[in-house]
Amino acid sequence: MNTKLTHTNERFSVLSGSSDFLNIILNNISSCVMLLDNELRLRAFNDPLTTIFSNKKNEELLYRKCGEVLGCAYQIEEGTPCGSTSKCNTCELRVSALYSYVENKPIYNAHLMKSFIDFDGNKEDKHLQFSTRLFKYQKENYIVAIIEDITALKQAQIAEKNLKGII
Repeated sequence: MNTKLTHTNERFSVLSGSSDFLNIILNNISSCVMLLDNELRLRAFNDPLTTIFSNKKNEELLYRKCGEVLGCAYQIEEGTPCGSTSKCNTCELRVSALYSYVENKPIYNAHLMKSFIDFDGNKEDKHLQFSTRLFKYQKENYIVAIIEDITALKQAQIAEKNLKGII
């Protein structure tokens, strides 16, 4: 790599001609990056999505709704499509993504705790931190959602708080 490039404070736009480099970066960050369309269907994603979430194989992810891709327990347990469950209207991730899409306003580092079902059918409560933002590409509008699983951090904070309560 050109060292002159790496020693400047350039934005990633200077690498726009290198899709391989940008793909490597996206697949090596620890956060899930999802590109959703106006119906909250998955159009693109990075590798961490399949290790942190998802109860489906890679080839079964594209064009599915966000909750189906993440393994939302409500969608699975109620047997209804994402967007139609009894909890969809109050799902912080869904509401934030739609808000970003309609109002063109980003959401930064919002939190939620929600139940998910993994590939093996195990139900797990996860604490998530997420951001959503409108993303325009080739005259189409998308939502980019960046999701981090902060469950271990939240569990450590709860344990520390409980420990302080004992002492």
